[in-house]
Amino acid sequence: MIEPFPLTRDAALLRWHEFMRRVPSYGARRNFVGTTHDDVSRLSPAIRFGLITPEEIVRETLAVHDLRRVEKWVQEVCWRSYWKGWLEMRPQVWTSWRQRVRELRESLPNDVLTRVREVSEGRSGVAIMDCFAKELGETGYLHNHARMWWASFWVHVERLPWELGAEFFFQHLLDADPASNTLSWRWVAGLQTAGKTYLVRRSNLERYCDPFMLTDSTGMDRLEDGCVTPTIAADHADLTRHPLPELPTALSQPAGRVGIWIHADDLCLETSPLAKLHPVSIAAVTSDATYAHYGLSERRVRSIHTVIQDGLTRAGAHFQCPVTMTDSLSTAAALQTWAEREKLDTIVAMSPNIGPVADALPAIHRALNVPPHLARRPWDAQMFPAAKSGFFPFWEKTSRWLGQQFPTSQMTLL
Repeated sequence: MIEPFPLTRDAALLRWHEFMRRVPSYGARRNFVGTTHDDVSRLSPAIRFGLITPEEIVRETLAVHDLRRVEKWVQEVCWRSYWKGWLEMRPQVWTSWRQRVRELRESLPNDVLTRVREVSEGRSGVAIMDCFAKELGETGYLHNHARMWWASFWVHVERLPWELGAEFFFQHLLDADPASNTLSWRWVAGLQTAGKTYLVRRSNLERYCDPFMLTDSTGMDRLEDGCVTPTIAADHADLTRHPLPELPTALSQPAGRVGIWIHADDLCLETSPLAKLHPVSIAAVTSDATYAHYGLSERRVRSIHTVIQDGLTRAGAHFQCPVTMTDSLSTAAALQTWAEREKLDTIVAMSPNIGPVADALPAIHRALNVPPHLARRPWDAQMFPAAKSGFFPFWEKTSRWLGQQFPTSQMTLL
């Protein structure tokens, strides 16, 4: 049986190969929201943690399909790379969101915070939106179209701060990604593309929702077409674009004893630029204190532990060396202890993306005598610089590059 939301590489590959036959119909079916989500891949948790990479999926797709036939599928896979690249050049947007969450929690009136809790718990009084909130809490997943509807309901109907809605998603989604989550909420709120909001409409729900899900129409009058008007919040983030850090896409074997730090942003080291190294030890660090700081749900914490253990086990088998996983209040302190115990001369790692893992890097640099050597996947090195502005300029460059990598004459048209 294939798991609905795969949290190991083997399960992700099974799910992907089962779904591959549906790829040609994805563009026509992807917006329909039902109870089983058969029209979408449900690979997002695996992609988020790097159990399976966007590059693998795109390359395997274009090995058998003409890009023009499956463009919508490939676009959707590339969206995560786009969001990551956009945020890598504007890390202060992530920092601003975290600061605003704290400020809002401390400053909002009690009645607003009560409403935040009610809507999050599926007690808004709009039946379909409450259904989505409960599904997220119970499964750790929502169809992307449902996410857009619910986020729009939160911002433009309930008129609650987008930052706290993004926090709710980040706490519960198994695939919660700092870039995709933060920037998608900004887009719905009209901040990512200035002045362009996403408004939930009853007609859209009725077109794309399984009719069974709309049996209870309580509160639908609040979503009637034309009734929902945009609420444009002030943008507290500095959107200045910064140069991407220059990172190698290949590493040669360093001298001395080498250790690899594996983390939740890239859990398939056997396909990474580190794959040919010869480490003496591999370490992963989990932090229940960090999870508590973000208010992550128990289901989400369990999923993080599962994916890290899977990545660590595969890395140990690939590199043929001991592995260790430590829970610590401080990632930096845990890595320092590991480096001293193993008498390491060098630590290498895949570069974490902007978010909780990358937030630990300054402390890690201070704790270790030699800062870790970081590498970036060639796919990311290609994609990130193209994410300077909107998605469609990014896609124009990306599709042209993909067309060069996979000319139609080399594809099998199914």
